Amino acid sequence: MNIRTLLTAITLGSASLLAPFVGQAAEKKVVVAYQTDALPSSVAIANGDFAKATGYEIDFRKFNSGAEIFAAIASGDVQVGYVGSSPFAAATSRGLEVKAFYLSSISGIDEALVVRNGSGISSLADLKGKKLAAAPVSTDHYQLLALIRSLGLTEKDVEVFAIPQPEIVASYNRGDIDGGFVWDPALTELKKNGKVLVTSKDVADKGAPTFSAWVAASGFADENPEFLKGFAGVINKYYASFASDKKAWDADGDNAKLLAKTLGGTPEQQAAALKNLTLLTPEVQASEAWLGGGEKSGAAKILKDTAAFLKGQGKVSEVLPSYAAFVTPDALVNPSN
Repeated sequence: MNIRTLLTAITLGSASLLAPFVGQAAEKKVVVAYQTDALPSSVAIANGDFAKATGYEIDFRKFNSGAEIFAAIASGDVQVGYVGSSPFAAATSRGLEVKAFYLSSISGIDEALVVRNGSGISSLADLKGKKLAAAPVSTDHYQLLALIRSLGLTEKDVEVFAIPQPEIVASYNRGDIDGGFVWDPALTELKKNGKVLVTSKDVADKGAPTFSAWVAASGFADENPEFLKGFAGVINKYYASFASDKKAWDADGDNAKLLAKTLGGTPEQQAAALKNLTLLTPEVQASEAWLGGGEKSGAAKILKDTAAFLKGQGKVSEVLPSYAAFVTPDALVNPSN
């Protein structure tokens, strides 16, 4: 073997030895989609805590709706995303394989139907003949349709526009619509010239509960369980801080300022929005009432009930026998702090 051949062999040998490590480094990249909802854990997007805790290079991308996020997951552009239960039910009913591994919040007062001053709406009895809007296939859209049905009305009685939140705000301010079922920052904007008629919790109490969750593409979840546990651990830390140290989340604190910088709005708006959340502890999430319990999982039942409603509305063509495969408590078992 001459010296050139020897050097070539050494070079190729070194490359082959390094290849597994290069591949391993490349695999530690993930694209995570988020929305503008005010959540304590969004501070970790701003300060890099998610990346530090998981050891992954994370590309965070902001989306306007869960429907957009599921489209990105289906295309392979996104591996993890923050979504609502209605687009979740729609996506899985259409065959997308994803798993919810953390419930960010459940039906509360952080989402609501706001009606415009001068719209002539003072109670639910006044909705007939009005124009309302919600983001397409969102939990708000689902609850708005469920609310209308609970009143004995149809979309022939109430005109419902499925448009993105920025368009809802613009249409509302122009007077083109009478109200919108929205979340922050749109919720705060609409309330400047209107009032809350009904909240997400109110609609849940009428039989249409919802939740928001972090989901992962099933293949990614199966191959990266430690990432999901680390990601969930970061959320746990910020939720625990929010529960135990309210002053740290006041409008004049760093947390509210970071949320405003990341999500939009002002620190005052973010601090106020946080107080509207209904959050669950990791232990409660992992219970049979929510992500645990397999076929008895409460979250799976909500997905199935939502899918049945969406089929009745013509939004999906099929309701699966079970949605238990789309929820998992694994990332919450012995959650890291």
